[in-house]
Amino acid sequence: MAEQLATMRVDYARTDELDVGDLAATWHEQLAAWLDEAITDGVAEPNAMVLATTDEDAKPTSRTVLCKGLDARGIVFYTNYTSVKSHQLRATRYASATFPWYAQHRQVHVRGNVELVTPAENAAYWASRPRGSQLGAWASAQSSEVRDRRVLDDALEAATQRFAGEEKVPPPPHWGGWRILPEQVEFWQGRRNRMHDRLRYELDAHSRIWRIRRLAP
Repeated sequence: MAEQLATMRVDYARTDELDVGDLAATWHEQLAAWLDEAITDGVAEPNAMVLATTDEDAKPTSRTVLCKGLDARGIVFYTNYTSVKSHQLRATRYASATFPWYAQHRQVHVRGNVELVTPAENAAYWASRPRGSQLGAWASAQSSEVRDRRVLDDALEAATQRFAGEEKVPPPPHWGGWRILPEQVEFWQGRRNRMHDRLRYELDAHSRIWRIRRLAP
């Protein structure tokens, strides 16, 4: 396996350059454009992003979540507020996320402070979820240890019976969204000979003005 890993290599053969003049005026417009291209090209789960958080001892944890909101304020994902990720976000108020579009030889990296989304935003997104996903949110005490799979199946069945007579499943009090408020958003595109294009939108902490910088690969 060590030899196989050493020889695994993809030739990033994109010929289109990515330069400052090719970018949209704002990071969120550029991210929306690349996301739209990923959707058009049939990328599997194009809104999937690897979310990284740290605990109070600076020990990192990463996992894949789904981006469910994008605008000038930031990017949004939803989760259980009792989960490990939520505990870490409450402790540090900071996170990063990476959209890995391997098939397109692209990725976007976002980092910044975090905030809870509003109750109105939670309610709007919750109403769009399939009933099964809503019941799953009630059934799962996310990140807690369970004895076996049957515990989860029984919890889902209990939630199903609990709301069997109700047309709409209400959102649990322990569920909702987080928003990453970007201070840096980097757009990466693969090029030959590992001379990749890296362009980063950076928010100046004092002037609150966004600037774009090219970084060496």
